Amino acid sequence: MIKLNINNEISRLRAVVLGTAVSNGPTPKLQDAYDPKSAEHIKAGTYPVEADMVKEMEAVAAVFKKYGVTVYRPDVIKDYNQIFARDIAFVIEDKFIYGNILEDRSKEIDALDYVIDQIDDSKIIEFPEDAHIEGGDVMPWGDYIFVGTFKDKDYRKYITARTNMEAVVYLQEIFPHKKVVSFSLKKSNFDPRENALHLDCCFQPLGKGKAIIHKEGFLIEEEYEWLVNFFGKENCFHITKDEMYDMNSNIFSISPEVVISEKNFTRLNTWLRKEGFTVEEVPYAEIAKQEGLLRCSTMPLIRD
Repeated sequence: MIKLNINNEISRLRAVVLGTAVSNGPTPKLQDAYDPKSAEHIKAGTYPVEADMVKEMEAVAAVFKKYGVTVYRPDVIKDYNQIFARDIAFVIEDKFIYGNILEDRSKEIDALDYVIDQIDDSKIIEFPEDAHIEGGDVMPWGDYIFVGTFKDKDYRKYITARTNMEAVVYLQEIFPHKKVVSFSLKKSNFDPRENALHLDCCFQPLGKGKAIIHKEGFLIEEEYEWLVNFFGKENCFHITKDEMYDMNSNIFSISPEVVISEKNFTRLNTWLRKEGFTVEEVPYAEIAKQEGLLRCSTMPLIRD
């Protein structure tokens, strides 16, 4: 059996699901794009090719191996995008929670049956149908759960709005002993520089009391300020619109001292090293073209 344990974003990682880019399928048609960044690359003819993405994901797998992390990969579904393991499910404490995601992506979870079969049935939670949630919007942080959401009545207009307030309320019901704090994110179906697809596209807590944040990703300034005050202004690394577009906040912690980051994030990686982090650099710029990066493609199962 897999004994799930996730209480934050940074404790020493022991087991993780890492997505796969094998048999990723042809470049999608423009009308089938789920986010504005993928659409931009489909239009420009620069959408990533499978071989490049497989190579990038293998670089991450090699880092996990170096740190002795147990890695589970999804069973391969032919011609199907299975890169972003974070969206489809997530773990808080010892609970495995199914994401309530876009209908077109519902097969992705089936590819993890062999993992789910090793989890105690009583620990598996499904959300009600009207409560939409994806793992990229959910961050356990000790006594808190931070959740990205979109509160506007126009929710259904945005394919980029992935977690609604019904889900936030339900999360609080499942974890009554935690403080669930929600943040309204800026959404755009058309402009990737104005769209925070998930909370981890504009914010990420790190070890050593640090955090990465993009102010313009938040719809309500007070909510952004709450986060900055929570971590302390001096501990927050503010990223620009272009850095947000390149997914600088979407790195991944193996421990409080070790992070995996994209090799082109020069300004961020320099700051991380100055703050005493070990930075394991990997190439991930091709995968980033689909508006997701390292946190999006990993689903932690066990941390110390």
